[in-house]
Amino acid sequence: MAKDLTASSGKIAIPEPAHPDRRQQPLPWHRPKSAAEDPDAPSRTRAILESPSYALAEQDQAFLARDEARGVRLQLEYLKPETLLTEHGIRDTIVVYGSTRIAEPAAAQRSVEALRQALATDAGNAILIRKLAVAERILAKSRYYEIARQFGRLVGSCDNDGQRSKLAIMTGGGPGIMEAANRGAFEAGAKSVGLNINLPHEQFPNPYITPELCFRFHYFAVRKMHLLLRAKALVAFPGGFGTIDELFEVLTLVQTRKIKPVPVVLVGEEYWRRVVDVEFLADEGVIDDEDRELFWFAESAHEIWDSILDWYEACGSPLR
Repeated sequence: MAKDLTASSGKIAIPEPAHPDRRQQPLPWHRPKSAAEDPDAPSRTRAILESPSYALAEQDQAFLARDEARGVRLQLEYLKPETLLTEHGIRDTIVVYGSTRIAEPAAAQRSVEALRQALATDAGNAILIRKLAVAERILAKSRYYEIARQFGRLVGSCDNDGQRSKLAIMTGGGPGIMEAANRGAFEAGAKSVGLNINLPHEQFPNPYITPELCFRFHYFAVRKMHLLLRAKALVAFPGGFGTIDELFEVLTLVQTRKIKPVPVVLVGEEYWRRVVDVEFLADEGVIDDEDRELFWFAESAHEIWDSILDWYEACGSPLR
């Protein structure tokens, strides 16, 4: 009830402020139509409430999965990681690419031994011979797992002016080389990021990613964008289609200056020179000579890290 203040103070009488939630008298729509008024009303009301059309759009998974909602899904896939990375203080990243098949040395050794035992009882099996040859090559490359792990520790241990969240390792979230880089950061007590992808066959994230910073994407395009949005350097270890795809996309963006140049380091010169003959591309005139300078090679964790720091020093904007 309004307080009558006019007579005593000359002020206009105002009512008591309404309660933000409760009402003294319920509104007509606070109760459904009763069976007493229409015997069929309760069942009809229930059918309406259970209809997918009545669900809030944000809670209607079937609707959000429709082709017409693709634009909204793209926005959400951008917004969620962007918001959480910002909340966790992840300002800059070092992105590490590499094969999911390059296991840590002990696991690679076990695979080789298992195949050798299998061949001992079936020496002429051509399939086993092929598998053993591949497994031995993976074992030889397992040293890159340790290099990526050590590199993750170097990045995770950098001071960042006392703010260790500012610069973080970011990977595609999977096993192999990506696991190694996340693992090194984990061992250094640092946060690290994993951007996993939703595939027809379930892909588990590696266990060394900071749980609050592991994201799963439906769209490769949005995942690729997030891999580059905060990237201060790209480090590519030996890998297959996925690694090559990511590497050449970055090189194309830098070549065309669609993004500002960033350090691109290829780890394992012997491997990469066999995979990509850049000199041939330049000689054939399909790239310019200057495009050969968009990346360089390194062989150890310290070479990778020191060369990235040197690149930023040469730019006049030290990384730390």
